Amino acid sequence: MAHIYLQFDFGGDEEKAQLARHKLETWKQAFRLDKKLLYKFERSGEAAAVEETKPAKAEVAKGKTRTKDEKSKNAAANVILLIRLGFSSHEKITEHRWVERIPTEEPFVSASPVIIKTDDAKFDGIEKRFEELE
Repeated sequence: MAHIYLQFDFGGDEEKAQLARHKLETWKQAFRLDKKLLYKFERSGEAAAVEETKPAKAEVAKGKTRTKDEKSKNAAANVILLIRLGFSSHEKITEHRWVERIPTEEPFVSASPVIIKTDDAKFDGIEKRFEELE
């Protein structure tokens, strides 16, 4: 099964990245794309280190507002979303529709989408990065 990767660079906009995550989760459930649509976030900068040390219960609490200090730290991070589409050979039309649809939807359209297919020079590097992310 050949994979196609889509890369979206949200810059420091964590809010748009979370909207994208929510939209992907909605699609996975609605269209039963459990193993066919996988995604991972890559965060770089100071905020990535800050998020790892943050206690889990602070994220779970609803209605908790962030301080100005937390917002400024999150703005320093660069958030990249990697999506892997893995459809079987008889689902080429469905795969093509998703490759065309995802980059045109909000919030993905403003995140400078890049489509990386198997025959692209960047493919091996992206595949390795995707496998290394948690």
